[in-house]
Amino acid sequence: MNKTIKRLLVTVLLVTLLIPATAFGQFGNNSSSTSKSKASEENNNRPHMEFQGDAPQFTEASVHDPSVIKVGDTFYVFGSHLAAAKTDDLMNWEQISTHVHDGNPLIPNVFTELAEAFEWANTTTLWAADVIQLEDGRFYMYYNACEGTSPRSALGVAVADDIEGPYEDLGIFLKSGMWGQESPDGTIYNANIHPNAIDPENFFDKDGNLWMVYGSYSGGIFILEMDRETGFPKPDQGYGTHLMGGNHSRMEGAYIEYNAETDFYYLYVTFGGLDAAGGYNMRVARSENPDGPYYDAEGNLMSEVRGAPGTFFDDRSIEPYGVKQMGNFLFKRELGEPGTGIGHGYVSPGHNSVYTDEETGQMFMFFHTRFPERGEQHEIRVHQMFMNKDGWPVIAPYRYAGEELEKVNRQDVIGDYKFINHGKDISAEIKESVHITLEKNNKISGEVNGTWKTTGHNQVELIIDGSVYNGVFVRQWEPTSESYVMAFTALSKEGVAVWGSKLENKTNEEIVEAVYKELNFDETIISNLSLPTKATRNTKITWETSNSDIISETGVVNRPEAVTGDQEVTLTATITKDEVTKSKSFTIVVLAQGEGQLVAHYNFNDNLENHAENVSFGPGTVTGNRIDNEGGTITFTDGVKGKAAVFDGSSGIRLPNGLITSHTYTVSLWLNPDQLTDFTTSFFGARTPDRWVSLVPRGGGFANYDTMVWSGTAWYDAPTGMKIPTGEWTHIAFTVDEGKITVYVNGEERFTGTGFPNVFTTADAYFGLGVNHWDTPYKGLMDELKIYDNLALTAEEIVLLANRDE
Repeated sequence: MNKTIKRLLVTVLLVTLLIPATAFGQFGNNSSSTSKSKASEENNNRPHMEFQGDAPQFTEASVHDPSVIKVGDTFYVFGSHLAAAKTDDLMNWEQISTHVHDGNPLIPNVFTELAEAFEWANTTTLWAADVIQLEDGRFYMYYNACEGTSPRSALGVAVADDIEGPYEDLGIFLKSGMWGQESPDGTIYNANIHPNAIDPENFFDKDGNLWMVYGSYSGGIFILEMDRETGFPKPDQGYGTHLMGGNHSRMEGAYIEYNAETDFYYLYVTFGGLDAAGGYNMRVARSENPDGPYYDAEGNLMSEVRGAPGTFFDDRSIEPYGVKQMGNFLFKRELGEPGTGIGHGYVSPGHNSVYTDEETGQMFMFFHTRFPERGEQHEIRVHQMFMNKDGWPVIAPYRYAGEELEKVNRQDVIGDYKFINHGKDISAEIKESVHITLEKNNKISGEVNGTWKTTGHNQVELIIDGSVYNGVFVRQWEPTSESYVMAFTALSKEGVAVWGSKLENKTNEEIVEAVYKELNFDETIISNLSLPTKATRNTKITWETSNSDIISETGVVNRPEAVTGDQEVTLTATITKDEVTKSKSFTIVVLAQGEGQLVAHYNFNDNLENHAENVSFGPGTVTGNRIDNEGGTITFTDGVKGKAAVFDGSSGIRLPNGLITSHTYTVSLWLNPDQLTDFTTSFFGARTPDRWVSLVPRGGGFANYDTMVWSGTAWYDAPTGMKIPTGEWTHIAFTVDEGKITVYVNGEERFTGTGFPNVFTTADAYFGLGVNHWDTPYKGLMDELKIYDNLALTAEEIVLLANRDE
């Protein structure tokens, strides 16, 4: 809940909105509420975004489990691993801190200051923090230490005079995981019914009382009444009141906000697991009282929702409950549509907080999310929320870009849409958009059927398969097409969220022509083609081939032997949308198989020359902090053998295109990093920004920080189970042999697996050292890079490469 000191002292005053309350149904758009900071009584001066104006600009930051507080005109989020960021406009973020280390500006001497918590939890990991300003004007950070594989946790509070720290510890006030010992409620600790003391969030209720909601997995979500003067719990409460969960059911990240207009307390919580395969999804329940009982939209009592006895992570028992607001989704970009890439979507969005603006009544949801085909990398997102006519919050489909609710005209909303149904499941499945049409006769046609109607200025009611969904239309910035589109967000009485994103009005002729223009292939290929059979708005594509022995009608490629030579094949596509048809032919050369050989040897002996014999690939070139920009500096110093390249953390090396032209290859190099930063690449190879392979000395925090090889083509992790050290040389190599990948560290096999994606599908893939398209550049030394094409070295040959004397 939002928390100004002002709201502790005065009666809530409802603020009249620019948009009439009648436009929002019975409850209207969420009205006046509070922030977490006394200073946030100042006006919020966010600029209004004109829908026909320039494209909005975004600057990203990463804070897992973001909890929001507003101080003056600045929003801050604090989260796990002592990470924090701030923004003045909810679109452009500035990173304040990233991970637990001495020198973190929030707690500069963190290992000393929080030594008791780390010792109890047997870890140096801090989970989701929450900051609130109390009546003394100081900022109280509720921190928690937990190793993560057990509920042994310590929850305490630290205080600072400035929101950005430094914070000084006031002590631990709650522990969990005391096996065989008495717990705070006087009974022996039982992880099935007692909480994991993490994920705190503190809020003031409408009467000015201070509360803390917390908990995760184990016994579920609990709430304690707090002393608003000291910031500590009031005495004799034990663990407090149980709100939901138990028997190790996966729910965490609780956040409570009071809504003055509906007069309900809303308990936001995330179900599922936090990683990319965990199915994290955000849900909400509501109550007339801060400490419950809480109910979902179907009237289910949430305190009774828990996993079956004797089970761990029993998602099936809990997934029918709570109002599911958002899970994995993808507004899939189809052939013939504007933009590039696969489209727009999120993976495992969750652990949200909520802020309601006192001046405008606008509601905002802050959360972290991962992304399709980007693994464990995560960023902050802010979406606007609206109360539907049933008094439940619905989330805008796209991130906030300055939009406001506006009166919509009937002709603006009729047309074709991409449609997402979030369902109620807890699953790693990504819900991909399907195509529907809101017809002029108020019918819904396409891949779902039903009826629709507008009510008021901007409300929508959909009836689909007998379920009634209430929500709003809102015009938003759509990032794939880079345009403003009409969208809708609605919620059923069963607690299921649906979204729609309108497509540009086009004739069948225009649709076929758009598909025709985009349908293209590389002129030379080395592996299977993906021949689409469906394009935008259910347009069909059929294929013919001039030589099915080389390229089949389904795109299977049989690469010729070297003695046969390259082969030329004609593919013909027939594009059909209803009665409109058009054909397009392509002449494609399938390259013959090459000989296995060393194609690159960069020894960095005071130069970037390629010393591999009998190949035409030339020297590397210096880049700036990304693989595709200029600038930067590479110097040389003593290495493993002769000299080594020095990477300064803002530079990289671009290698010649086409070094790898098969699904069988080997990469070998020596690394001596000065520092290890999340996702930083050492070797990077790509066909496109969406098809790549990367060797990272340190994965992200939720990839266990392992040194690993990963791919963003069809996401694949190949972790070594360890992290290479800084300040010393380590040899790393990996081989790929028709989908089988093996990773070696200092000659020892550390990972082997199958199904590694075929990244290098043509002969012009590009490569770099120390840089990619996105992440912090490598800082440290690199030596003796060797790349073999059409050849996967044996384990014995890798051992020889790892021998400094060879």
